[in-house]
Amino acid sequence: MNIPKPLTTGFAALLALWLGLNAHWAHAQTQAAKPAPTVAAPADSALHQGAATGRSDDESKAPSADAQQAYRVARDKLVQVRTLRRKTSTQSSTGSGFYVSSGGLIVTNFHVAADLALEPERHRGVVVSMDGAETPVELLAFDVQHDLAVLRPAGTAGAHAALALRPATQPMTRGERIYSLGNPLDVGFAVTEGIYNGLVQRSFYPRIFFGGALNPGMSGGPALDAAGQVVGVNVSKRVDAEMVSFLVPVQFVAQLIEQAHSAQPITQPAYAELTRQLKNHQEVLVDRYIAAPARHERYGSYSVPVPDEALARCWGDGRGRDSNSLFDFERSDCTLDSGVYAGLGDIGDLSVRYEAYDGRRLQALQFAQIYGQSFQNESFRTRGNRHLTAVECKESFVDTQGLTQRAVLCLSAYRKLEGLYNVSLLMATVQQPKSGVLSRLNASGLTFDNAERLIAHYMRGFAWEGKP
Repeated sequence: MNIPKPLTTGFAALLALWLGLNAHWAHAQTQAAKPAPTVAAPADSALHQGAATGRSDDESKAPSADAQQAYRVARDKLVQVRTLRRKTSTQSSTGSGFYVSSGGLIVTNFHVAADLALEPERHRGVVVSMDGAETPVELLAFDVQHDLAVLRPAGTAGAHAALALRPATQPMTRGERIYSLGNPLDVGFAVTEGIYNGLVQRSFYPRIFFGGALNPGMSGGPALDAAGQVVGVNVSKRVDAEMVSFLVPVQFVAQLIEQAHSAQPITQPAYAELTRQLKNHQEVLVDRYIAAPARHERYGSYSVPVPDEALARCWGDGRGRDSNSLFDFERSDCTLDSGVYAGLGDIGDLSVRYEAYDGRRLQALQFAQIYGQSFQNESFRTRGNRHLTAVECKESFVDTQGLTQRAVLCLSAYRKLEGLYNVSLLMATVQQPKSGVLSRLNASGLTFDNAERLIAHYMRGFAWEGKP
């Protein structure tokens, strides 16, 4: 592993973080941890399967009267959203949207309108109705945490037909039919029928599990109930599955509409507002991670911290000891579904990984070579780009709960998101000559203070417990 040499920009901050963490770890045995703030988890976080429809072949071939009704209801309120390059008027992105107020407010996804927020000098927006009429639009407000944006026709006045939002007093029932509308792949407007399956398990923010098909271009379109009310906004799908799609719940649409009513059009790059929202996101992320119940895994005599199952999905693999293997290897990867699309890629994600090595059948030097090579193979992005500065790293040995570890801490800063950093912490135990645990924590879009809080909390979870 090539550890980058210190760079002048920001390295003092990295060094301060490292020294502060070392001081914290040195006193971890004598100082009681402060109680972590409690952050409420998303309501109804359990994943439920939809009930079987049990329809006959004749019924499945017949046109859906409810789908036809949803199409008729939404026809004059549905639009395609296009982001165009100002110089050439060519499309840089397409999505869908829908009118939500008589004053002409249009809801779509933030990822559809991100160029209008971050590069308005290079992009302009238009919406195209079902009859082909094209109207220029301006961006009024966005919610990056829930991937929503509100547009409004530019320079127009007068009433416009709008879709009604399903009120909070009418919660949905699993198995209820949903009708998703949009313009998939820029080939024309379409309606997709599916099932409401509750909220997605372990989703950092509430997402509806839609048992139906969504395709590129449908992002930002409405999902309606049988009465023609909006219950959610098309946002994404699983590309490795079928009929597993996701919607933003309508409650967040209502909140953003209230904000948009009094907002002025965004005409300058909105990095300050984007940064503010991302800082709110990372505050919730770190608070929730720290407040989660402590959970550990045992690898031989080592105890390592693992994210709470309510927050993260963890997957494991490895290689057991057999006649052809001289050492035992276990690997665990845990990822939080916390990244949000910010126009610069996903920001605000967090993951941890462990690799446990047991080489009791090896000589100490043989084990050291294998274990050391795994450490050397860990890579860091060493060069900067237009969004991030080059990575700056600091290496040291640290003592955590009586466990000595070799550690490398790396940071890089976002150029246009002031005060936000990407953080990586790589550690390897050096307690035993023929066994060890290699660990890595990665997090993006954290403030300096929250990076320090997160790493200190993470380090407190390691311990040496002697004989297994």
